[in-house]
Amino acid sequence: MSIAGQLKAVSANIKDRRLDLNFSQTYVAERLKVTQNAYSKMEIGKTKMSVERLYEIANVLETSPGQLINTTALHQIK
Repeated sequence: MSIAGQLKAVSANIKDRRLDLNFSQTYVAERLKVTQNAYSKMEIGKTKMSVERLYEIANVLETSPGQLINTTALHQIK
């Protein structure tokens, strides 16, 4: 899988986990102290995120960064 494909997979994992928890983008954005628009761009892969930000997102989504970057088992985070 290309790097672009891997980044899209990570973004999809983030979105899927958020939806599994029934969290709104607004809720996650508030917890990250960013706007909903800024968070949306992270979730769809338009904004690159740092490792630190990935850890923050994982914390809000009650999972590990490793689960979010696991591109071989998409949709497996529960």
